[in-house]
Amino acid sequence: MFSPLMDDIIEREKITVVDEDGLDAFTQSHGDVVLMVSGDYKRLGEVHDVAVILPELVKASGGRLTPAIAAPKDERVLQARFRFTAFPSLVFLRDGEYLGVISRVLDWTDYLAEVSKILARTPSAPPAFKFPQADGGAGTDAVH
Repeated sequence: MFSPLMDDIIEREKITVVDEDGLDAFTQSHGDVVLMVSGDYKRLGEVHDVAVILPELVKASGGRLTPAIAAPKDERVLQARFRFTAFPSLVFLRDGEYLGVISRVLDWTDYLAEVSKILARTPSAPPAFKFPQADGGAGTDAVH
């Protein structure tokens, strides 16, 4: 379930809500997609900030980006798939393939710079999770 603010944004901006089963078909037919994976709006104040920023990023892209919002029931599955560690996150995909992710809220100029860098990338696999070391970081990073 989305917050009333997110429901309003979804309706006003005509943003598609996608679940895990429909994500691949949606992204493969829409070129460059920015997928918001919001997390719990009751716990995370940044959710509404990113929900307001999402349509502005689409406008700033000159229509290059197609927005979508992940169905709440599939957020954890998508988090594992795209390997991001914080909510809310914006996942960038090209023809269904991973480009990058921006988590939490940034300053507007930082968003523009990061989105530009991400859209210039070649699609790749999401990065591996890096877990902190129990020895305070003296060892090498564990990558899984």
